[in-house]
Order: sequence, then structure tokens, then C-alpha cells
Amino acid sequence: MSPQSAQSVVVIDYDGGNLASAARALEEAARLSGLAATVVITNDPVKVLDADRIVLPGQGAFADCARGLAAVDGLRDALDTAVGRGAPFLGICVGMQLMAERGLEHGVTDGLGWIGGEIAPMEAPDLRLPQMGWNELILSRSHPLTEGLGDRPHGYFVHSYALTGTRQEELLATTDYGGAVPAIVAQGNRAGTQFHVEKSQTVGLRILANFLHWTPEGSL
Repeated sequence: MSPQSAQSVVVIDYDGGNLASAARALEEAARLSGLAATVVITNDPVKVLDADRIVLPGQGAFADCARGLAAVDGLRDALDTAVGRGAPFLGICVGMQLMAERGLEHGVTDGLGWIGGEIAPMEAPDLRLPQMGWNELILSRSHPLTEGLGDRPHGYFVHSYALTGTRQEELLATTDYGGAVPAIVAQGNRAGTQFHVEKSQTVGLRILANFLHWTPEGSL
């Protein structure tokens, strides 16, 4: 991709929900940051292979989303190939959960295996589940995706399952809900947010803008 050309951003359509709102938020983040980007919602493996950046939204159950991804012929292979050769990837909510080794919601279901750990029921004694609403992001370390978030950034969460057992070096941020809950993860050119960046207003738009400008080592 030349500096003057618009980068192509694919939002993967696998019946995982929140597609239009994620695409609109990416377009707004590009506009606000002065970046030329073409955002397309698609389940076409060829377009996924050709994309400069890939976003995997998701809401609902881990097992349902995993089945939806597997149901489109060639889509999982295209995702693995594109991300494997360096295309920056962002998973949102269940899209982030699918990065894990497996999920325990409605049985045991294999994930993408891109980060350590599994998706298990949250342990939040005396707190309402699902966790729903705004909660503070506690940044673990500096990273291009979390630059410029300001003091005490908040994200909008809706979930009752969460990542457990991940490696410390893959955590960028946690949130406190009956204990530390992974909120942002990253490994190489793969990253994910447990909260809905497309619903997280200024903080969400800044993370999306950071993602659009992010050039991980070894990326395309």
C-alpha cells in the first residue's frame, strides 16, 4: 500500500453482530485522524486476503460465533493466512474472545489460538452479570493501540464470560469487576478489546484510530 492510497479495512461478516456500527466507527476514526480508508463489510475470503487491516466484531455466545466463522467456506483459512502474513487484526468483544485457545460457553469450543487462555464464566460475587455499562480501563503497559487515551479512560462492556489464564505479556489493559478482567490484549499484529470500542465514544474512536495507524513489526 502506498502512502497516498486508501487502505482497505475489512469488517468480517459471519453473523456475529454489530457489523454496521463497527464499520461506521472505523470510518469516523479514519476521518477524525485524517486517514484515507475504505471500510467494507464482507464474508468474501478473497477480500479478506486482500485487506490491509481486518476487524472481527462479535456479540452473543462464543460457540455460536465460532460456528458462524466456520460456516463460510474458506473464511477461516483466509483469516489465518492474511493475519499470519502480517495484516493487523482487531477483535471486538466476542471477536476478541475468539482469539483465545477455547471457549467454555455452551460446551468446549476451539478458538483461533492466537493468545493464551480460555473464555470462562466471570466470577463476580455480589455483582450483576452480565457486566453491562461503563468501566475504567487500567493500562498494564504502553502500546501504540493505547496511546492518547487520557486519564482514567472508560470502555463500554457487555459480557458474562471473560478471558482467563492468558499470559501477562499479552495484556494491555484490565478492568475491575469483582477482580481484574482482561480488557485489551495484543500479540504481534493481533489485538482485541473485550469492550465495545464502537460504543465507547472518544476512547473507542481513539483506539480505532490508533489501530488504523498501527504498524506492528512484520505487518504488511
